[in-house]
Amino acid sequence: MGLSSKHKVEPMFSMSSMTDIVFLLLIFFMLTANFITPSGLKVNLPASESTVVEMQKVSVTITEDLSFYVNNKEVSRTSLRTELRSALKEGKGVVAIHIDKSVPTEHLVFVAGIANAMEASVSVVARPD
Repeated sequence: MGLSSKHKVEPMFSMSSMTDIVFLLLIFFMLTANFITPSGLKVNLPASESTVVEMQKVSVTITEDLSFYVNNKEVSRTSLRTELRSALKEGKGVVAIHIDKSVPTEHLVFVAGIANAMEASVSVVARPD
């Protein structure tokens, strides 16, 4: 009695589904890598034992010579409140503070107080230790 199957299994393995998965992973990592936007200004950030990547909405940079920048645009200390208000249109968001480690703490507290008054979350940017 000759039993034979109509469906024969091919010994070749198709790699097309594997390449689809690799391309999807590549696109995913390329898109998520754009969410981390470092400040283009030269700031010597303090070190921290633990750092968390957080989505930033507004970036405030305070350089060593006490220059203030909102989203890489230089502003004076007196106009910082109005610039932050216009950058935080809805009011709530995350303000990431890039501060040089040689800048006195009072400037950090000044910026954090303005952001807190606008009901925004404050995040201090640090480099990993």
